[in-house]
Amino acid sequence: MPALGVLILFWAVAEATENCPALCTCQALETMGLYMDCRGRGLTALPALPAHTRQLLLTNNSLRSVPPGAFDHLPQLQVLELEHNPWHCDCGLTYLRLWLEDRAPDTLPLIHCASPERAAHRPLSQLTGFELGSCGWQPQVSWGFPNTWWDVALGAVAILVLALLAALLCTSTEHLD
Repeated sequence: MPALGVLILFWAVAEATENCPALCTCQALETMGLYMDCRGRGLTALPALPAHTRQLLLTNNSLRSVPPGAFDHLPQLQVLELEHNPWHCDCGLTYLRLWLEDRAPDTLPLIHCASPERAAHRPLSQLTGFELGSCGWQPQVSWGFPNTWWDVALGAVAILVLALLAALLCTSTEHLD
C-alpha cells in the first residue's frame, strides 16, 4: 500500500508541472497547487497560467499590462508578486488594480507605474480612476445646448410664465371684490 501512495504522489507532481510555461519553472506544492517562478525572464506578456497555480512570481520582467480576466480562472492563487515591471498605468490596468484590491490588497502599493507621465513613479494604489483614464466612458451630455440662444429662450419662457401667473392673480383678486 505505501508503494501506491508514492506512485500517486509522483503522478500528482508530474501532472502539476506538466503545463508549466517554457520560460518559467514550476514545482508542485505539498498543498496541491503549483508554484510558478517566472522572475526575471524578460516577459512582455503573461504566460499561459495553469488553473491550479497557487503561487505566481512575475517580478523583474517587462510586463506593462494584464489583460482583463487574466487571473479569473485561478481560484487557488494566493501569492502574486508583480513588482519591478514597467507598468503602463492607464485604463488597461484597471482589471489588475481591482483584482488586487479584492484578493491581495497588500501587494497593491508595491506596483509602481513607469508610464504615462502623469502616473510615472507612483504606486498604482494612489492613482484615482481619472488618472487611470476614461476607460471608454464619457461624461453625460448635458440636456441643454451650450449656447446663448438657448439661455435667452429659457429666460423668455420664464418671463412668460411669470406674466401669466401675475395676470391670473390680478383676475382672481378682481372677482373677490
